[in-house]
Amino acid sequence: MNTAVINIKTNPEIKAQAKVVADELGFSLSSLINAFLKQLVKTKTVVFSATSEEPTAYFLSLLIKSQEDIKSKKLSPTFTNAEDAIRWLKK
Repeated sequence: MNTAVINIKTNPEIKAQAKVVADELGFSLSSLINAFLKQLVKTKTVVFSATSEEPTAYFLSLLIKSQEDIKSKKLSPTFTNAEDAIRWLKK
């Protein structure tokens, strides 16, 4: 199989962490990068998953605020149609 070399610049810590994750999943880092490139060519899209991302402090503060609103019953009513919702918002 013919191969080409791609040199990229990345943070050494990110590379090391990515290698650990790839190893845990049973892949080489090179095979995962190749799979990403093939998917990019095939779909012409870039998709990133945030499933393992740590939530930001701002997001966590919003979650806490929403939990407080739920406990204190500061909620909007439910609606069965858009017109009723718009009417409620205009009050």
